[in-house]
Amino acid sequence: MNNHQIPKIDSIQELAHFWDTHDLTDFENQLEEVTEPVFERKRVMKIDLQPEEAKSVQEPDRSRGISYTTTLS
Repeated sequence: MNNHQIPKIDSIQELAHFWDTHDLTDFENQLEEVTEPVFERKRVMKIDLQPEEAKSVQEPDRSRGISYTTTLS
């Protein structure tokens, strides 16, 4: 039985380190479903890219199965 608690911190770096060193399944009893957006976009910025620049953005996403329009939007 795990008696540890999920930390209440706002630092993305600290949270990333925590989850890199812990297993989510050890905290299942502390998880709750969230139905509303957690992060909201403050501003959308349009950037015109040359074809080769666009390709360099699309390629890593494609290999991870992510639509590049998701990354760019």
